[in-house]
Amino acid sequence: MVRVSCKVCRRLGFSVCGREKCAFRKKPYAPGVHGKGLKRSRPSSSEYGAQLKEKQKIKFLYGLRERQFRNIVKTATATKGVENTRRIMELLEGRLDNVVYRLGFAPTRAAGRQLVGHGHIMVNGRKVTIPSFEVRVGDRIAIRPQSAVKAVFGNLDILLKKYEAPSWIELDKGKKEGVIASKPNVTDADLGVNSGVVVEFYSR
Repeated sequence: MVRVSCKVCRRLGFSVCGREKCAFRKKPYAPGVHGKGLKRSRPSSSEYGAQLKEKQKIKFLYGLRERQFRNIVKTATATKGVENTRRIMELLEGRLDNVVYRLGFAPTRAAGRQLVGHGHIMVNGRKVTIPSFEVRVGDRIAIRPQSAVKAVFGNLDILLKKYEAPSWIELDKGKKEGVIASKPNVTDADLGVNSGVVVEFYSR
């Protein structure tokens, strides 16, 4: 598990920690004594630098280690007949820890990873403790009945009332479970990233 601090968000000029009160929102400049003097609008010094920054944004956004992210890109680019960038997003969004976050069961992806790791989540009626588990269309994700009464889910009913799950997930708020209705349709524009340059970065 990669712990992302708000210093990373400020350095990248992009909130990747997932926290509602991310420090980047109040201090949208790099950390350190010279942070305010750095011009965010200035382009990166090189094409490599721009690609590296974009790769870091996506990697930290999903809380992945370098090897994990590299393997996802490798798998995506090896898939025939599918656009690389679309496949990267499908693999990232299809991780169980991200799905738990997208269902509204966790406030951040990191929290979703903890819920999975602690055995609070079931897929098709079976407990799964692997955050990187890849969900498929038709899978049913739910909170374990034994875990539903725990404090971590204490105010979930209130939070879910105002929450809207993405279109590729059918969420039953009463049962606290969701079904994967289709492949994730999240795009770069939805996240504010550019996964295309990540493919170029790893193809060097």
